[in-house]
Amino acid sequence: MLRRLVALAATAALVPLVAVPTADAAPRDRYRASIAITKHGIPHITASDFGSLGFGSGYAATEASVCTLADTLVTARGERSKWFGPDRRYNDQVTLDASNLQVDAFVAGLHQRKVVETLLKDPVRGPGTEARAMVDGHVAGANEWLRTNKVTDPACAGAPYLKANVTALDLWYGVYLANLLASAGVFVEEIVDASPPTVGDPGLPELPVAADVDRDALLTALGRDPEAPFGSNATAVGGDATTTGKGMLLGNPHFPWRGRYHFTQQHLTIPGTYDVAGASLIGSPAVNIGWNKDVAWSHTVSTAYRFTPYEYKTPGPGTTYLTDAGPQELIRDVVEVETPDGTVTEDLYRTPEGYVVDSPATLMPWGPLSVWAIRDANAEHLRTIDTFLDMGKATSVRDLLRRQDEGAGMPWVNTTAADRNGDVLYADHSVVPNVPDDLVQRCLTPTGILLQQVAGLPGLDGTFAGSTCAWRTDADAQRPGILGPENLPVEVRSDWVMNANDSYWLPNPEQPLEGYAGIIGCEQCERTMRTRVVSHYVLDRLAAGRKESPRSLRAHEHENRVMAGEVMREGGALDQVCDATGETEACAALQDWDGHSDAASRGYAIFEEFVGRLPAVGVWLTPFDPEDPLGTPRGLNVANPLVVQAMSDAIAALREQDIAFDAPWGSLQVAGDRGAPPIPLGGGSGDAVGNANALASRWARDNRDHYRPVTYGSSHIQAISFLPGGRVDARTILTYGQSENPLSPYSTDQTRLFSQEKWVHFAWTDAQVRRDLVRRLVVSGP
Repeated sequence: MLRRLVALAATAALVPLVAVPTADAAPRDRYRASIAITKHGIPHITASDFGSLGFGSGYAATEASVCTLADTLVTARGERSKWFGPDRRYNDQVTLDASNLQVDAFVAGLHQRKVVETLLKDPVRGPGTEARAMVDGHVAGANEWLRTNKVTDPACAGAPYLKANVTALDLWYGVYLANLLASAGVFVEEIVDASPPTVGDPGLPELPVAADVDRDALLTALGRDPEAPFGSNATAVGGDATTTGKGMLLGNPHFPWRGRYHFTQQHLTIPGTYDVAGASLIGSPAVNIGWNKDVAWSHTVSTAYRFTPYEYKTPGPGTTYLTDAGPQELIRDVVEVETPDGTVTEDLYRTPEGYVVDSPATLMPWGPLSVWAIRDANAEHLRTIDTFLDMGKATSVRDLLRRQDEGAGMPWVNTTAADRNGDVLYADHSVVPNVPDDLVQRCLTPTGILLQQVAGLPGLDGTFAGSTCAWRTDADAQRPGILGPENLPVEVRSDWVMNANDSYWLPNPEQPLEGYAGIIGCEQCERTMRTRVVSHYVLDRLAAGRKESPRSLRAHEHENRVMAGEVMREGGALDQVCDATGETEACAALQDWDGHSDAASRGYAIFEEFVGRLPAVGVWLTPFDPEDPLGTPRGLNVANPLVVQAMSDAIAALREQDIAFDAPWGSLQVAGDRGAPPIPLGGGSGDAVGNANALASRWARDNRDHYRPVTYGSSHIQAISFLPGGRVDARTILTYGQSENPLSPYSTDQTRLFSQEKWVHFAWTDAQVRRDLVRRLVVSGP
């Protein structure tokens, strides 16, 4: 610590020490932190305890993302209708899309029952001392920033809800709602709008067979839209396959470029106690994806379900349902929501297992003969901050997993990690309901069988929800009702592992993981083209007799290989399909395409349009084979007229938009986050096309005059390599910039670097921080 302070003093002549105009740093100040801002606006926060560390984190995060943080807290309070109007939609850019009134009613129900307050008092399900201190400090830091700074971001400048009155409870409700992203959060509309059926309500008129169910529509209604997947890539390479003999990690979470689920970067240090860097989602005082001196980790969204629906028989229309203990009445919560025009009342219904839903789109309507409710494993804990915070102390990948299991709060993601010893880890040790296959088979209802066959989601018999169909408890689980570590998939190796949002089955083709509960995901099932390309980056290099180096691993991020293109070009099949359309100009551009999705690639737009129009079946001559999972399916079916029609339609779509067939991809795909100029970007569609550098345009508002303004995808990318002598080579890029304020110099600077396929050399050591120092703040407050 003394060495660091001396070094800071030595730089004072070059970089002014900024005294933030807060209250005097007297003994009455509870918190005090130093924030060193380095190039690209990255804050390095140093404090003597976790409360002060949270204070510095909250101060820095508010400066970078005040509008989104404020919006998140308004949501957590159930006040969206009050400030934004009840009829406007709230879209979190991931799974939640509901009116402000519906969101507020859902949140009001939680507040009315004091759900979070109860969890905060629970010694098992609630947070620990350090997590509480971080949250307390974080909100105090946010309040201090709001007290002492003027908001200049046009998105919220002058907003009446921007007040320095944030409480720890506000933030805990925000954390709790984020936990529900893949479960109850998917059903907010269906929960709030659920009401008892009438005599004439048909319910589910006739149970369809699996073949007649629109699988894509069902998955979309369950928050798993195949056309808009929520995903990421992560590759960890161990000492047996690296030039350093130590572990390396390339992580690229694909998250929204705007809103609640975008990242900010930070470096958190308590000298001699805690030192971790990486990225955090808005509202998280802990690093979610990052590294310390010994371990680096990243996350990918898991295929496991976080909830199970229960179907209860009813004696007819109304609020009575049947159980093995006799008829029961639904619990009815009457909640009030404040709007500009007065108070609105809503009814929410639930069973002891959870909220009632009226969801015909997921085959779960509230009809005259049955009613559905969902039990949500992530609604039963508040352990997420503890889990991430403790992972930052890990000394190896095995220690990382041990700490994750003790926290038991990893809400909806896999973990891929590498360590200094040369070991690598893949694990899906997220929060999963304890419903092993034998319980599922005994408890499925007829509709529940259909849900499982089509979507992998078991619909259980609510008649026995409190007895034989209740979630089980594993002896090694941190709390009742969730699968324990022994029943969750994990693989530790010394060569390599990866995940790109397919199930846990194949982190390395040499060692498939099998025999786990079906609710976690599928086994011996087809991999996406994105999984195949991420795997082949390492496989192809090793097959050529070359190990991965720090430079080669991070270079994979910008190779922009297009796996579907590579597969479809085998034997000239792709050109044959195009030639069958008679479109000579377009086919010449496609034939000249370099096979990549670089910003300079020409002809690639045709391929993107083509893949997006392919039929659901009949595309391949060789189907998926679990004995060759990374090589099948293959063989483009040039004789299928629907495949040829897809190419014709793709060419016509570009012609209709007046897009040149040989236009450089970067002239078409540009940055689309708020206030960004149309910066050209490489990369492209992920799962079906096979880009690891997956980018997408969803709900775009800016640069809509361009073909594809990017609002989603590659986000906080990190390439971390452990080197001899205790050194760490940390390269990162936050694709949309550290600041969401378009007036900030840190709004688009990293986007430009991303466009140029460059990296930020993240300042990890004291010397590196001094080298890149822009300004320093000492902040304190009550």
